[in-house]
Amino acid sequence: MIKLFACDLDGTLYNALHETDRAILTRIERAIAAGRHVAVATGRWSHSASELGFGELPMEVVCGNGAFVYGPGARLLRHVTIDPATLEELLDTFPTCCFTCIAPDGTFVRGTRDQHSAGYLAPSGLLGPLIARRMRRGLHSESFVFGQTTSDILSHEVCKVNCRVADPALEAEVDAFVSEHADTLVNASFDGSLFEITAAGVDKGEAVAWLAARLGYAEDEVAVYGDGGNDLVMLERFEHAYATRGGSEAAKRAAGNVIGSCAFHAVPRHIMATIRREGPLAQDEG
Repeated sequence: MIKLFACDLDGTLYNALHETDRAILTRIERAIAAGRHVAVATGRWSHSASELGFGELPMEVVCGNGAFVYGPGARLLRHVTIDPATLEELLDTFPTCCFTCIAPDGTFVRGTRDQHSAGYLAPSGLLGPLIARRMRRGLHSESFVFGQTTSDILSHEVCKVNCRVADPALEAEVDAFVSEHADTLVNASFDGSLFEITAAGVDKGEAVAWLAARLGYAEDEVAVYGDGGNDLVMLERFEHAYATRGGSEAAKRAAGNVIGSCAFHAVPRHIMATIRREGPLAQDEG
């Protein structure tokens, strides 16, 4: 019986406009009322599900590709920091990169606000500009601090480093650096030109498994949903894994199961179908 549903956001649980809507929220509310846990599993960083558009629903948040786990009410349950010596070397080796360094107490950016914004280009297609605006919503919240020096950044417990690199040569150099430091770093990005660097061993799958254990659930009592590169380890790890129809071929292979499109609420519909099939939890299982 599935007791924990863990869902990626963009292209998965969110709709085609990269946001929640009444159909999504209603189904999650019903799942929680049926005694299940529903968690977000995202590369984004957020203190709570509320910040991600889920209102007051009591959901867990696995964010920063697993570097942070928050409980309902924005309660920090776990964070995994990047080795400070390796982080310092990364910052010093690539002084022109606009690294965004995420810690429990905020987001610290080496570049300016404009440099940071320039890294988030509009997706292509008819709805590209609209989608980009929605994805950038809250991009420069009050938790962002710009113009940070290496020493400024190292004064915080940095758990994730983001950077979009437009120059192919520089991109190759950063990629090589991460590969050479595989004992302390890993990059799991949904997009080839965007680096999403965390401590080695940190990924969505490991974090969701940690959350399941904390809740007292076995891994075969977890269902996971994803669509892209930073979901692969999670999709490969769990027996009950599902990729959306619009997901990458790699995600579909990793999951082994393909459901419908996020545009038609495939994930929340699948969650409710699973609950209807399995029935309510016994009182001592909730």
